[in-house]
Amino acid sequence: MNILLVEDDEKLCNSFEKVVEKRKNVTISQKTNSSTQALKLIKNYKYDGIIVDLELHYGEGSGFDLLREIKNLNLNPKPIIIVNTNILSEVVYDNIHKGLADMIFYKKQINYSPKRVIDTMLQLKQTNDKANDYLIEVLEDKQKRIEELINSELDLVGINYRLKGRKYIFDAIMYKLQNKDADKTAIQYLSNKYKLLTSSISRAIQTAINEAWRTTAIEDLEANYKAKINYNTGIPTPTEFIYYYVEKIGNMIENH
Repeated sequence: MNILLVEDDEKLCNSFEKVVEKRKNVTISQKTNSSTQALKLIKNYKYDGIIVDLELHYGEGSGFDLLREIKNLNLNPKPIIIVNTNILSEVVYDNIHKGLADMIFYKKQINYSPKRVIDTMLQLKQTNDKANDYLIEVLEDKQKRIEELINSELDLVGINYRLKGRKYIFDAIMYKLQNKDADKTAIQYLSNKYKLLTSSISRAIQTAINEAWRTTAIEDLEANYKAKINYNTGIPTPTEFIYYYVEKIGNMIENH
């Protein structure tokens, strides 16, 4: 674990460094007694954790101001932030707990020690890592489920895998499901992704649709594609086809 220590008490800094010297899973990569310098470091380096002293009496600036600046940076991934302070105030603590820090340690508390601070930071990181792993697993499962639904629906109406249009249709549906408010149309997205003219993309998709409507049994088409079709052609356009499945699969996901 990579830590930035913002502390103006040199003796306490030495104590923190002695604690991490004995460990292989944590390091204090930088330390400073200046909130200005700390902010510069945070903008230029990624830290797993930041320990901040609220009162930088022998340094520069304010730990409180630094915490606000860190929050405004919207760091991703967000480091674990632990506050060290000599202040014992519910008002101060309430403000800090409003998204400024993960934990507060009162330095004058009987059981306070740099070791306890480091141990707590490691425990918080472990908890965060488990939560992130779970979130990634959930997102991956959802992604897989969407892919399976798209492929299943395209198979039902006979969109052939061997045609380029199949891949374009799949990507277009996935894009619109994941970017519902995007300004780009699905065809524009595909054009940018594959560096092809929109006309080429549309033509390939229309070819895949035309073949499906020519070779798939009419009963299967009527059972699985329920949108209105252009009366003159009897075949959906690329845009009609894509957005029908965006809506259909989107509803499946919501109701799952």
